[in-house]
Amino acid sequence: MTPIQISIQPKILHDKKTGIKKTGLALFSIGLLFFLISFTSASEISPVFFFIFSIGLGSLGALIFFYGQYRDNLIAGVKKNGTMFLDATNKGLIGWAAAVFLTAFYVCLYWFPEVFTYASKPFDWLSMLLRNLPSDQWFLYGALYTVAIGIMGVRMMIHNRHNRYQIIRTCSVIFFQLGFGFLIPNILLILNEPGFYFSYFWPLKYDYLFPGTLDYLMKSPGALGTFMAFWAVMMTFIALPVLTYFFGKRWYCSWVCGCGGLAETLGDPYRHLSDKSLTSWKYERYIIHSVLLIIIVLTGMLWINSYLQGEILGKFTNSFAKVYGFVIGAGFAGVAGVGFYPLMGSRVWCRFGCPLAAILGFLQKKISRFRITTNGAQCISCGNCSTYCEMGIDVRAYAQNGKNIIRSSCVGCGICAEVCPRGVLKLENGPLISKYN
Repeated sequence: MTPIQISIQPKILHDKKTGIKKTGLALFSIGLLFFLISFTSASEISPVFFFIFSIGLGSLGALIFFYGQYRDNLIAGVKKNGTMFLDATNKGLIGWAAAVFLTAFYVCLYWFPEVFTYASKPFDWLSMLLRNLPSDQWFLYGALYTVAIGIMGVRMMIHNRHNRYQIIRTCSVIFFQLGFGFLIPNILLILNEPGFYFSYFWPLKYDYLFPGTLDYLMKSPGALGTFMAFWAVMMTFIALPVLTYFFGKRWYCSWVCGCGGLAETLGDPYRHLSDKSLTSWKYERYIIHSVLLIIIVLTGMLWINSYLQGEILGKFTNSFAKVYGFVIGAGFAGVAGVGFYPLMGSRVWCRFGCPLAAILGFLQKKISRFRITTNGAQCISCGNCSTYCEMGIDVRAYAQNGKNIIRSSCVGCGICAEVCPRGVLKLENGPLISKYN
């Protein structure tokens, strides 16, 4: 009988690793403190100072902490030791505090913007550089959003550095958020063009196919506005279906979308909190398809009213659009979609509310070449795949029955295949005829 070998890390190495983490945590805490102080008039004393000591010091501290956390992970594979027992990632006091902080941040962002009057001052220099305008709560939000994806994206790449797919995918979401979600929309403003987001499409960016938005773009000076209108229509009705046919919804939900990018980076520590029950799956289908139906009806009503010049339900339709923006666009996608990360997992909005995910999911299930194949004979029922599926899919049940995973909610993040110790799962594109085999 072969004895079990236990490797105990030298104490000096352990202390060094812990020291690095403590240093990083201390710097991050100082940065967070300066960020909170910037919500007061103190930020007006020296805005650049507050930017450096809040965003700069906080980001540096986070990177040092992640380096200390994963520096000794030399063996291939994702190490999630203790994740289910940490107070911060298992609905403990720290987790609830994070949920309250994120929720409060989004509530203030949408409905109490005056809270950010002073906090946006440290970003004035960057706002003036990019768009020649003072910073406001939306520029502040865009900058923080981009920093969060960047910093947590680096963590994701360090954590998954033995997996080429995860590294490339993470680089992709960082690139699209930085370029298409932050720099380009702001630079367009300094060129006197609409601040257009080329990486968002209807019905996720629900107003992009509203008649008022398309009319505004078409009447903008120069040809760029017309191109934006063409882009919005072409991507929605042609590019989205074609790309989904070849690659599944993962090409957008896990590689391009800013909502998915934040979920895959900032939300990664909470991915195991997604509910895998059949009841949750039932509510998921009812809610997400209801949101899709509502936005389709609303868009149709707006076009009918535009054609009839508001003679039928004109005021009601406009009020309907405002209610949708308040409840779904702000309350669901923002407040609950991100604020509930530490309580319900990282894909609350993507799983239960995103109407574009509903469309792409339907296409993925019915016509896409993408599937996750399984080798049930190799499955040891460890449950890692189901545990870390952020979309609440019971992957193990599919693997045990030797069935391909073609669920419409699957975003193709590939974490289930990465955490599998036996190589049971594989992301593939193949002929439609073999999709259900």
